Amino acid sequence: MKKVKAQLKVLSKNLVSLSKQVDKISKQVDKMQPAAKPVAKRKPAVKRKPVAKRKPVAKRKPAVKRKPVAKRKPAAKRKPAAKRTPAAAAKRGVKRTAAATARTRAARGSTVLDSVLNAIKRSKKGVSIAQLKAKTSLDPRQLSNALYKLSKKGTIVAKSRGLYVAK
Repeated sequence: MKKVKAQLKVLSKNLVSLSKQVDKISKQVDKMQPAAKPVAKRKPAVKRKPVAKRKPVAKRKPAVKRKPVAKRKPAAKRKPAAKRTPAAAAKRGVKRTAAATARTRAARGSTVLDSVLNAIKRSKKGVSIAQLKAKTSLDPRQLSNALYKLSKKGTIVAKSRGLYVAK
């Protein structure tokens, strides 16, 4: 305990001497600094032209009330139209393009995927893309989409590049 008191006394003496030294240094610093200059006033901000005020938005006219729509009577039932087949068109003397024939197949339930798959199934060694274009008369984009979907389903396999075989 006595040692601690002795250490505290030594410490307090050192602190007193340090505070005296700090006072001396602060007085020297004050002498070195010239008298403070008065702070210059700021220049007034440049006045800008006022922004043109926006024109008030015109009020909308109230919506016109419409008369309620009368209920429609159900349409009279019609007889179904006769199906147009390529044979009937041939009887009339109408020439059909390959695209039109493909469309009629699609109308009968044969989809693009079905037509491509049937063309591939008919061949034993596989079908090239050029042959598929000729057989199905599809656009290149439709054909590539159909081949992609069929290969994803797993119904066809690419034997080599551009040659497809049914699984």
